[in-house]
Amino acid sequence: MAGILEGRVAIVTGAGRGLGREHALELARQGASVVVNDYGVTLSGEGTGETPAEEVVAAIRATGGSAVVNTADVADFDAAEGMVRQAIDEFGQLDILVNNAGFVRDRMLVNTSEAEWDAVIRVHLKGHFAPLRHAAAYWRLQSKAGRTRAARVINTSSGAGLQGSVGQATYSAAKAGIAGLTLVAAEELANYGVTVNAIAPSARTRMTEGPFAETMSAPQEGFDAMDPANVSPVVAWLASAESSAVTGRVIEIEGGRISLEESWCHGPAVDLGRRWEAALVGSALQGLLSSARTPEPVYGARP
Repeated sequence: MAGILEGRVAIVTGAGRGLGREHALELARQGASVVVNDYGVTLSGEGTGETPAEEVVAAIRATGGSAVVNTADVADFDAAEGMVRQAIDEFGQLDILVNNAGFVRDRMLVNTSEAEWDAVIRVHLKGHFAPLRHAAAYWRLQSKAGRTRAARVINTSSGAGLQGSVGQATYSAAKAGIAGLTLVAAEELANYGVTVNAIAPSARTRMTEGPFAETMSAPQEGFDAMDPANVSPVVAWLASAESSAVTGRVIEIEGGRISLEESWCHGPAVDLGRRWEAALVGSALQGLLSSARTPEPVYGARP
C-alpha cells in the first residue's frame, strides 16, 4: 500500500538520533525522499566527529527508500541554504521541512552563562529560522512561477516552551520563541501554499535522560509510551497534502495522546477609558485575576 507521502521530498534536521531519526524513518516509510541532516554533536552541543546521519540513510535505503546525508550546522545561515539546495538538486523539489535539531545546557537561571544562553538560543531558534527562511524563499519563487507546492513545515517546540521548566530557562525561552515563530510563519506563508505547525513531543531521548529520567514512564508491556517513534506518525500526517487545513497550531504528543495546545489569547479585561492612576491598578488587576484561568504550573515547580 502506498504511503501518504509518495513523491514528496523532505528535510529532517537533527535526524541522526532520537526523535529526528524516527521522523526520517517514518517519512521514508510513507514514501518521501529524505535529506537526513545531523551535525554530529554531544547532548550539550560539542562536535564529536560522528556522522549518525549515515546510519539513518543506510537504514532507509535498506528498505528501498531514498535518502541522502547532510551534515550542515542548521544555525549557519549559508549552510542552511546549502541544505535546502541539496534537497532540490538531489530530488528535484522540496515539499517538507521538519525542524528538529537542538541540544540542551540546563542550568538554573542564576548559574547560566552568556555562552550557554547564546549556544542554546542559536541552535534552537536560529536553527529553526535559517532552514525555514531558505525553504520559504524557494516556495515563494515556485508559487510566483505558477508551481505552488503543498509545502509543509513542522517545527519542534516543547512543553518547556509552553508551560516553562525549572532549570531550563534558556531552553524554555528558545522553545517559546519557536511557538511564536510558527504562528507568524503560518500566516505569512499561507499565500504560497505552505502550512506551518509545531509539535511539543514527550519522549525518551538524550535530551530527556538527565533532568526528566525519573518522571519518564517506564515501558509498559505491549506499549512504550515514551518511545520517540510514537511522535513520528503525527509528523508524517502534518507533512502530507491531507493536512492542508491545519496551520499555525502547536500539537503536544505523548505516547498515544495528542493534545491541541491553546495559545495565548485575550482573557478578562477592563477599560477605564482614560489613563490609569497607579493606586487604582492593583484592585482592577486583582479583579481580573479572580476571573481568569489559573495558568498550568511550570514543570518542576514546588507543590
